Amino acid sequence: MSSIFVFPGQGSQSVGMGRELYETNAAARAVFDEVDAALGEKLSELIFNGPMEDLTLTRNVQPAIMATSIAMLRAANAALPEYVAGHSLGEYTALCAADAISVGDAARLLRARGDAMQAAAPAGTGLTAVVIGLDIDVLRQICAGTDADVANDNCPGQVVISGEKGAVESVMTAAREAGARRAMPLALSVPVHCRMQESAANAMRDALANVEIKTPKAILIANKTAAPMTDPDEIKEALVYQMTHGVRWRESVLKMHELGITDMIEVGPGNVLTGLAGRICPDINAKKMEI
Repeated sequence: MSSIFVFPGQGSQSVGMGRELYETNAAARAVFDEVDAALGEKLSELIFNGPMEDLTLTRNVQPAIMATSIAMLRAANAALPEYVAGHSLGEYTALCAADAISVGDAARLLRARGDAMQAAAPAGTGLTAVVIGLDIDVLRQICAGTDADVANDNCPGQVVISGEKGAVESVMTAAREAGARRAMPLALSVPVHCRMQESAANAMRDALANVEIKTPKAILIANKTAAPMTDPDEIKEALVYQMTHGVRWRESVLKMHELGITDMIEVGPGNVLTGLAGRICPDINAKKMEI
């Protein structure tokens, strides 16, 4: 029997997240203050007060979710388990939780990641969408030969696609014709985990070259491999790889079960990963962290 802390990605944000902890818990407040100092701006004010349209911008929401998640973890003062994992940007949070990356470095890397992602796909050129009720292998066949990619394998029957706007729209239409219950765009300002992010991957390779990543104190279940990873050089390459390739979350949760993980604790805003776990592997006891 073992446990894992998991950390959410983009889409879990809300205005006001973490504000009560900031006001009442010194450890949480220190995290937000460290992120503000690292970025040279009061990101915490945007997190606590909005507006939502500014918080949701990729360059803001990525360090914001990381900051809130780590603040929650520090406030809970919970012992680190044997494993950690994170969905997309949550992988940076997981590494921060495992003391492989400092809070300040994680904030700067995620700000750089958001800026690079936006620069790689000017407004209106890309699109990200979710397809509900279609087998992932069918969706991969539909995407083949197009400029759309499978971005997130979230759980059985829920797959995110991303890429060039027209290509994604065509895949959405074909997916509905193939039997998908729903296919709809997501409110993301950039296309994620797709070939359009090649320049962003190069930018992150350069950014990561200047940051020390230590061997994590908990084993990372990586987005790239859906398998354990601890080597710092492999982790850096995996963080670059995930820019242009899909998040293998369904496979990651199945690997957790295979490794004997019985308890999944979601740390951060929202409960998306807790819900996905119940649809992937009900044998894992998934719950939100109590603070």
